Amino acid sequence: MSDPASLVLATAFRHVINETNIEAGYDRFRALAGDALDEDGFRAAIADCLRRGLIREPIRLPEGALQCHWHLELTPAGVAAARSLLAGS
Repeated sequence: MSDPASLVLATAFRHVINETNIEAGYDRFRALAGDALDEDGFRAAIADCLRRGLIREPIRLPEGALQCHWHLELTPAGVAAARSLLAGS
């Protein structure tokens, strides 16, 4: 998968990424997907997926929490796109 957004979708479809911030989220992504994207490419892919409605807002403040956390979660459209990508590979 050469498209950065596709790599993010496939990784999010297969794995849970729930971290304290985007830097830790990128580290977890990198541990799962390898060095396919640098940090700037990862941030751009996240922004692209968010803009296209394929992921939910990653920065969240859960009820009762004292600080935000960063979570990569696909929307239903993102799940369909990831399934389509993975079926084609």
